[in-house]
Amino acid sequence: MKTAVIALTAGGFETARKIAAVLPDCEVHGLASRIQGADVHFEHTLEHLKALFLDRRPIVGICAAGILIRAVAPLLVHKKDEPPVVSVAEDGSVAVPLLGGHHGANHIAQNIAEILGGVSAVTTAGDVKLGVALDEPPAGWKVANPEAAKGIAAALLAGEPVALVGQADWLEKADIAFADVADKAIRVTCENIEPSGDTLILHPPRLALGVGCERGCDAQELMDLIQKTLADKWLAKEAIACVTSLNLKADEAAVHAVAKELGVPARFFTAEELEARRDDLANPSDVVFSEVGCHGVAEGAALVAAGPESRLVADKTKSARATCAVALSIDDIDPSTVGKQQGRLSIVGIGPGTPEWRTPAATEAIARASDVVGYQLYLDLVAPLIKGKNQHESALAKEEHRVRVALDLAAEGKDVALICSGDAGIYALATLAFELLDREDDPDWNRLAIEVVPGVSAIQAAAARIGAPIGHDFCTVSLSDLLTPWEDIVTRLHAVADGNFIVAFYNPVSQRRRTQLPEAQRILLTKRSPETPVVLARNLGRAEERITTTTLGALSVDDVDMLTLVLVGNDQTRLIDRGANRWVYTPRGYAKKMETGS
Repeated sequence: MKTAVIALTAGGFETARKIAAVLPDCEVHGLASRIQGADVHFEHTLEHLKALFLDRRPIVGICAAGILIRAVAPLLVHKKDEPPVVSVAEDGSVAVPLLGGHHGANHIAQNIAEILGGVSAVTTAGDVKLGVALDEPPAGWKVANPEAAKGIAAALLAGEPVALVGQADWLEKADIAFADVADKAIRVTCENIEPSGDTLILHPPRLALGVGCERGCDAQELMDLIQKTLADKWLAKEAIACVTSLNLKADEAAVHAVAKELGVPARFFTAEELEARRDDLANPSDVVFSEVGCHGVAEGAALVAAGPESRLVADKTKSARATCAVALSIDDIDPSTVGKQQGRLSIVGIGPGTPEWRTPAATEAIARASDVVGYQLYLDLVAPLIKGKNQHESALAKEEHRVRVALDLAAEGKDVALICSGDAGIYALATLAFELLDREDDPDWNRLAIEVVPGVSAIQAAAARIGAPIGHDFCTVSLSDLLTPWEDIVTRLHAVADGNFIVAFYNPVSQRRRTQLPEAQRILLTKRSPETPVVLARNLGRAEERITTTTLGALSVDDVDMLTLVLVGNDQTRLIDRGANRWVYTPRGYAKKMETGS
């Protein structure tokens, strides 16, 4: 779950943003009455903290420890069920893990201290005296029987003999004097063995699981094969560091499904990389070579992922449509250094510009990305989110170049966010991305994971600012004839006029295009009154925002530029003037419904 970084003041918000920019998988929650621009806003602090705690969300409060304590104290039941709770001084000088020290709070506090240049006030006895937490090992390691950790830690703290069986560099470097032989032990193993109360069993990330399958293979078939293979060889699934395969399978749903179920990354290799371990395969196949360019997918992927000195501990096994094999590494496997992940492209609509109109999904996609691509103005609008990321800027008119850069970066296995203003699918780059995919049929692009993250469109933002002008049937028309013949646009304008649609004009003018808006105005005036309300919305959601109203008859091209959205009402749209307030709305027919009582 995402870590909630709680800010109650402007100073706390700045500290929270620094933490969120570096700490993985977190979001900033801000007190609505004091803070703008947070990912999540809340009204009542204690109630919000209680809800997060009950949802088992990790909590980092940029506030006094007492606030957090008062919020969660009535909810404490058992430490096994407690999420991490960390209190951080507003200036970042101290990070104190209050609850869930061995559920991540100690690490979170230490990471925050490193980010902010402060200190972490860790008080857990094992961490302080031993320098390690036995039930919270390094990334990738798993504890088979965490209930045994307390007894083993207590024995070590009391000076009783405890043996270390197996290789664990992080334990060997700690301030612990292990005995050669003892009744109590820490055992490091990739085997699936029965735990006992006197032995803490740790599974290191040293197994690489190689898989292959036919296109469209059922994920359950692949998972059943994996479970049987592991059981037959007495291998622990907790020791699997990654699921690996040929890069042709990078978009195979079954591979990603089993990786998700096992809780490890999926990584992929080229046929040439797999063929480098040809001599170490137990079951090389000329048939497989003729089809994909290597003599073994499952065995080859497992061996390459596990490193040059690895060996197979489970040869290839098969089901009707799938294969798998397991290789053992002599060291811990770091999946981030193994092969490539499936490339991801998120085409993100950030809304008109203000962070308040940016959806949490858009924020998450941008924060997760390793690379961001966009027009510089749009990148500037999300500057706090992309600090430290690889940024790829292109000129406003270079849309195809921008999309190609994003697709190519994703094809390298990167997580890419392509930034669009407004909604990514409304006169934006999502359409161009799919057009290029359709037109070029590039195998590297075809294997990408692509998502379109919607955003608040300019028409929605303009309508919200002025009232409710699009409360009935509406449409949008771009007046730019750069990509669409003007004759087609004119046809659509007549349809708008005949259909009495409320209409939003995108791209109404530019420095060279000055005649299209007056022509659109002329066409609409053939069917609706010169007094029809018109909304001019410029620079929505930005510091230079300006919302004005006029009428269809008085609309002038000189009042509009390329940053303006022109919203024209239909014959029912009304303007309300109430002192300093001015609203525009379009009735939907509720008055008639109330009159008839239906």
